[in-house]
Amino acid sequence: MSVRLVVGCALLVALVACAAGGEVRVDGSSTVYPISLAVAEEFSILHPQANVSVSFSGTGGGLSKLCNGEIDIAGASRVIEPSELATCAENGIDVIELPIAADAITVVVHPDNDWVECLDLGELRAIWEPASSVTNWSDVRTGWPAEEIVLFGPGTDSGTFDYFTEAVNGTPGATRTDFFPSEDDNVLVQGVRSDRYALGYFGFAHYAENTDAVRAVAVDGGAGCTLPKRETIEANAYSPLSRPLFVYVATTSLRKEAVAGLAAFYLGDEASELVSGSGYVAYPAEVYRAATARLQERVTGSAFLDFEPGDSVLEAVRAR
Repeated sequence: MSVRLVVGCALLVALVACAAGGEVRVDGSSTVYPISLAVAEEFSILHPQANVSVSFSGTGGGLSKLCNGEIDIAGASRVIEPSELATCAENGIDVIELPIAADAITVVVHPDNDWVECLDLGELRAIWEPASSVTNWSDVRTGWPAEEIVLFGPGTDSGTFDYFTEAVNGTPGATRTDFFPSEDDNVLVQGVRSDRYALGYFGFAHYAENTDAVRAVAVDGGAGCTLPKRETIEANAYSPLSRPLFVYVATTSLRKEAVAGLAAFYLGDEASELVSGSGYVAYPAEVYRAATARLQERVTGSAFLDFEPGDSVLEAVRAR
C-alpha cells in the first residue's frame, strides 16, 4: 500500500520553504505507518516542493529496503538487528536510530467474548508457543467454552510479530504456525471482528481506532492485570508488551535536504502532536531533544540492542 504526496512549489511559497525539496521514500512497519503518513502530510504542507512517498511492507521488509539503498527512511516496530546493521554496512550504508513514539502490543478478542478479561504470560505462552497443545478456549482455563480459538497475528516480516514472540515465548519468531497472518493490521482487526472465538494482537493505535470492532484484553506480566491505555503505556506499566517505535534513517540519504528535513520533523513539537493524534503515546520533550542530538551529530548504529521492557528510553537514546 502506498500513498504519494506530490505538490510543486508555487510562486507564493517562501524560498526558505522550497529549500527542503526533493524525493523522500519511507517504508517499513505497518504500525509506524500512521505516524509516518501523518508526519509526511504535514511536512508536505509546510514544504510543498517535497515529494514524500509512504508505504508499509513490515519492519523486516522496510529495513531490508533501507540496507539495499531502495528507501531513505524505514519505520520499525522493533529494534534493528545486528545482522541487519551488518547488511547495511556491507552495502556502505550507516543508519541513525530515532525513537519516535511509545506503543503497546494489544491483545484483542471479539466484543461478544464475555469470558476473557485478563490473560497472564503463561496463558499467552500456552496459546502461542510453537508446540502449543491449545486448541479450544477450554484448554486455557477450565470453564471457558469448548470452542476452537481462531488466531490472527502479524506476518513474519512484522516487528510486532518479532517483539510479541520474544516477549511471550522468549525467542523472536518462535510461534505456532496455525494462525492467520497479515502485514496489514486492518485485516487482523476484521479477522477478529468476524469470529466470536477469535483472538489476535497488533499495535495500540489500530485497537484505539477500532474499539467498536474488537475488545482489548488485560495482560498480567507479573504485577497484576493491566489494560493497555495511554497512562499504562507511558508509565511502562503494561509489561512486557509496551515498546518503543522507531524510524531508521540512512546517512547517505541525509545529503538530500528533503530527507534531512523530514527526519528532523519526526522529532519536532508538531510531530509529537501527530503521534498522539495517530493513537500512540508521545515521549517527553527531552527524549526528542536527545534524538535530535543523535541526528545532528550523525550518531549511527543502535543504542537499543540490549533494551528490555521497562528500561529508560531516555537513557538509551542518550547513549553514544
